[in-house]
Amino acid sequence: MKTKVYIGIRWKFLAIFIGCTGLTLLFVLLGWLLASYLIAYSPYNRPLIWVINHIGSKITGVVFGISFFAFLYITATRPLVLYAKELAAVLEDMASGRFHASTDVKTADELGTIAGNINSLSEQVHSYLDEINHGLTEIAQGHFDYQIPVRENHDLGRIADSINAMSEQLNHSIQEERNAEKTKNDLITGVSHDLRTPLTSILGFLEIIDKDRYTDEVELRYYMNIAYEKSLSLKKLVDDLFEYTRINNGLPLHLRELDVVGFFRQLAEEFVPSLEKAGMTLQIHAPEQPVMIRADGDQLARAYENLISNGIKYGSSGKYIDIYIAQEDGHVSIRICNYGEPIPKRDIPYIFERFYRVEKSRSKSTGGTGLGLAITKSIIEVHGGQISVESSTKQTAFETLLPAAAAPA
Repeated sequence: MKTKVYIGIRWKFLAIFIGCTGLTLLFVLLGWLLASYLIAYSPYNRPLIWVINHIGSKITGVVFGISFFAFLYITATRPLVLYAKELAAVLEDMASGRFHASTDVKTADELGTIAGNINSLSEQVHSYLDEINHGLTEIAQGHFDYQIPVRENHDLGRIADSINAMSEQLNHSIQEERNAEKTKNDLITGVSHDLRTPLTSILGFLEIIDKDRYTDEVELRYYMNIAYEKSLSLKKLVDDLFEYTRINNGLPLHLRELDVVGFFRQLAEEFVPSLEKAGMTLQIHAPEQPVMIRADGDQLARAYENLISNGIKYGSSGKYIDIYIAQEDGHVSIRICNYGEPIPKRDIPYIFERFYRVEKSRSKSTGGTGLGLAITKSIIEVHGGQISVESSTKQTAFETLLPAAAAPA
């Protein structure tokens, strides 16, 4: 394998200059000798004599020498100039977007190096554009998880990274849309089921009454009472469903400064009859000073009413409901604890889902709409908070975290 000798372009121009200078001197010398020979022969000497007499031999020699040098220099440098123009044309093609353009490496100098770099750049850019184009084709076909390789320190790599980010965002948006569609379908299914059950019972008992299939007024009142209770359950389901959809469709909040401690003390007063009926006591454990948040008091009351009601309904055997209020790290923590039967571990991940009911709450005495905790979660989240639940044989605790109100400047 032959190793090409690298000769810089400056040395080539220097060699051309020296060569042209030497040939020009030789040309002038030969011209002078030829003129000296021809000057003795008539009639060939007449033009020479005229030039010598009217122009001068030195000036004539200089003019012919310069002209001959220019001719030689232009001729000798023409291949290099044409090669440079060829490289410029390739770069213009690339600037026009034709990145597959390439050229031959004809010289072992700076122009050859430029040609090699142009070819390498063309190959890299064309290859990477093919990868990006392939990735866009995959994305266009719905393969949103496809990732275009991102080359570090490469301008096209930033484009590839942006395309990947766009694909991820698009995939996320499509998944959200699919989830929303599934949520809507699940909601319709759940509503249909939960509306049909009490409605079927109501229609059944009303049919008995309508067709006089009861024995006496006592039995009539019994059937009417059941139909009435089922109607109340139906109304509560419709109310809860309306509240849930209203919150999730962008509930307007009327925010104001709210003292959490005073809020829960007032809320506890409203539950005194229910607590006495269940034989329970509600205890509030809170700091002496006010704990302030910005919230919609009416909506927050709806959320915590659900949690306290659940504590009375399912924790009556524990005799106590404890509410712990604390402020830390810019958040207000509120824990509502009851000491009844624990929530089964299998149910905890789904406890805040719509229409989900823990098995023990399906009885007629405690059965709800399955929307209470979902409504609570939505209200807490629109306030910028979080809700979680822990349950064991010792206690069941619902904890909410809400942003604390900013301290006055």
